[in-house]
Order: sequence, then C-alpha cells, then structure tokens
Amino acid sequence: MADYNYTVYFEPFEEGGYQAIVPAIPEICTFGDTLEEARQMAKDAIRCVIESGLKEGEPVPRDADPTKELVTISISPLPEPGRLGKPAGH
Repeated sequence: MADYNYTVYFEPFEEGGYQAIVPAIPEICTFGDTLEEARQMAKDAIRCVIESGLKEGEPVPRDADPTKELVTISISPLPEPGRLGKPAGH
C-alpha cells in the first residue's frame, strides 16, 4: 500500500458547507455540508482518480505546489448618478 499526499483547498459557502478543490487534479471539485464531510469527499475523489489511473496504466498525479497570494485591486469611485457624460463644472 502506498500513501499519497495532496494539497486540498476548502472554501466555505455563504449558505453553509464547504467546497473542496484539489489543484493537482483539476477535475476534482466536490463539497460537503461540514468541513469533515468535505474532507472525506475529497479523499474519496482522490482515491477514485488514482485507482482509475493505475488500472489504465497512467502515472499517479503529483501534488501541485500552488502559490497563495492576497491581491489588492484599486477601483476608482464611480461618478454620481446623473453625472455621466456631463462636462465638469456644469
């Protein structure tokens, strides 16, 4: 038996529950009502992909080394309603 490790992102849904994403295996996107359920769903999905690939003689996917960054976006304030297209000072 071999052990495989994969990075999994768990993103909470506003309405509850979690989405699980596996960057190394992009076809996996699953979810659960709780973090533990989402974790188990991700494990099951990874296991299915690996077992299926091994049966077909495909290589086992390597874990991805994703980079996580906080990106700041600056947006200029929108003009007040009714001021669009009017020259300044009028």
